[in-house]
Amino acid sequence: MSSPKRRIETDVMKYAMLMSDYEVTLVNDNRQEFYVRFKGPEETPFAGGHWKIHVELPDQYPYKSPSIGFVNRIFHPNIDELSGSVCLDVINQTWSPMYDMINIFEVFLPQLLRYPNPSDPLNGEAAAMLMREPKTYDVKVKEYVAKYASKEAVDEAGEDTESEDELSSAGSYESGGEEPAGTMDDV
Repeated sequence: MSSPKRRIETDVMKYAMLMSDYEVTLVNDNRQEFYVRFKGPEETPFAGGHWKIHVELPDQYPYKSPSIGFVNRIFHPNIDELSGSVCLDVINQTWSPMYDMINIFEVFLPQLLRYPNPSDPLNGEAAAMLMREPKTYDVKVKEYVAKYASKEAVDEAGEDTESEDELSSAGSYESGGEEPAGTMDDV
């Protein structure tokens, strides 16, 4: 099997990102830390939203899962609203070297947004609202999309390079529920 460094280069630069529909911004030309612009799946309350996803690949990638976090705010039962941490078994516990970046951005994250799991929440308010008042939940998600996930909000976040440098040097986080580098409010 290929070395982790070669797999990182292949996944991030060649197949997974540059040949797909994602805008990728490397942090300090480091292929192990970058931001990906992710769009909300159509036919969901997240449609039309743009999120900046912070990704860190550990040295042991693909044998160890990447760290994934939403930088701008999102209202979802399985995503911590302030830290952006993602609660997703396939990234946190059941990661396999057979997965790659395409799986995360084409399958795992869209499925998470399409099929939230309110019984295992990081955002208790979103989980309770989804279970008790699904229509109100949809309205609140759409409000967050309009307020925090507009294309302009993500574009402005990318222009503030000093804040991005501060975010990237704030330390790494593991996908096991710790905080990612920052939130949209910090930018």
